[in-house]
Amino acid sequence: MLQVYSTLTRKKEPFHKQPGEVVTMYVCGPTVYKPSHIGHMVGPVIFDTVKRYLTYLGYKVKWVVNITDVDDKLIVRARELKRTVPDLAAEMTEDYFKCLKSLNVTGIDHFPRATEHVTGMIEVIQKLEEKGYAYQVDDGVYFDVSKDADYGALSNRDPEQMEAGARLEVNSRKRNPGDFALWKGAKPDEPVEVQYPSPFKCGRGRPGWHIECTCMAIKMLGETLDIHGGGLDLQFPHHENELAQSESWTDKPFAKVWMHNGLLKLKDKDGNEAKMAGSLGNVLNVVDALTHVSGDALRFFMLKTHYRSPIDLGIWDWKNPATPIPDGLIEAQTAHASFARFTERVQRITGKPFAELKALTTVDPARKFSQAVFTEAYREFREYLDDDFNTGGAVGALSTLVTSLNKAADNAKLEDPSTNNPAAKAEFIEGATLVKEIAGVLGLTFEIPQAALGGALVSGLVQLLLDLRNNLRTEAKTAAKDNPLKKAMFDQTDLIRKRLAELKVTLEDRPGGTTWRVG
Repeated sequence: MLQVYSTLTRKKEPFHKQPGEVVTMYVCGPTVYKPSHIGHMVGPVIFDTVKRYLTYLGYKVKWVVNITDVDDKLIVRARELKRTVPDLAAEMTEDYFKCLKSLNVTGIDHFPRATEHVTGMIEVIQKLEEKGYAYQVDDGVYFDVSKDADYGALSNRDPEQMEAGARLEVNSRKRNPGDFALWKGAKPDEPVEVQYPSPFKCGRGRPGWHIECTCMAIKMLGETLDIHGGGLDLQFPHHENELAQSESWTDKPFAKVWMHNGLLKLKDKDGNEAKMAGSLGNVLNVVDALTHVSGDALRFFMLKTHYRSPIDLGIWDWKNPATPIPDGLIEAQTAHASFARFTERVQRITGKPFAELKALTTVDPARKFSQAVFTEAYREFREYLDDDFNTGGAVGALSTLVTSLNKAADNAKLEDPSTNNPAAKAEFIEGATLVKEIAGVLGLTFEIPQAALGGALVSGLVQLLLDLRNNLRTEAKTAAKDNPLKKAMFDQTDLIRKRLAELKVTLEDRPGGTTWRVG
């Protein structure tokens, strides 16, 4: 039975819907003012996997991620770059989409933009004012937190504690320090493209950050969401304020389940720990990370930890060009490579790419396997993901399964062309297909992109060297013992291996031929 932890109740509970029913899920998206760093991808990867597993179980998931394309940060950044806000937002939105694609985040159904829903936001604000939850002053419209008896329930703090622990904008016009802006009146130095007409006495302006999500979530998914997700750093004030204004508006629960993913953490060379944040300067943009690790390896890294736990990047001297990526990503790339080698082995044994294995895409509780190790892997995979989407446990079960299959292939000598063991081969294919099934639910392909191999030209040149090396080996093996060229030919094959190794190209001589990989 699927159990899900909710931040609001602070406990795991049976999921409130049954397979076959529609599940609505809203996850807060980016403010598109700078390129996406790897921390921005954690939430999308986590919730993409949540959707994949729910779909695997038979649910019909509708998932929405918003784009905040009007905001203070955007205005400041556009001014710094001497660009318009819409132009900068469009470019950074496209960057975000490309980053999602590179990490195989494919499940998002809609990307509403804040600027498309300003009229609806004004209507919500007017309704909140009519009900006594909002008030106007000369610089905007504010939500009165004192009118919401449950304010603070999500972050488990009372309003006074939140005021003491948060950097609240000092504004003598507000009734309470914790009141937050629903509408911000335009300032004299702000560009006209971020000024929208309003019926409020402050006149032209723009919506506050929190009201954007309330309006878009309810407009797209209804008054009560099944799942509301986002990073732990959004719990307060963003999600707390969303919850307050949404339920004050509709008089209905805003979300059945609140899910918050942990954040990336790392240490500098001196051992000081911090989260990855633009304000600290310790960010690794996705496009830069992908020059060192594959998108699949990056996704693998994010899934090998339970989503509610911090994701440890290890040590990174980010100010030093000699250390372009953190230790944790190097370790993840190495671990990911073991899975990639397995998929290559599958192709050598079966003659077909791993991606072409016909794996199931829906759960089958009555499934029967030929081997106990397959039954155990399937059971563990299901139990881990049923337990609050424990992807770290599922990755561990997958690793155990791959290890067992590698041992079985070695024992049966399945890569030896002289071996004829159809039963062992059939069992291997059955297990490999289960690997493909589990990997698919996790959104992992274990493919090494052509770019990571240096592109088609480099791949062709390496293969040419291997062909020459194999020809030399063949000639040397067939030459007479006293042939003076025999040793010279073997020396040349060793030289090719050595020089390729210096370029971080590893060769593996197998009964069926020689394979290579970078690293």
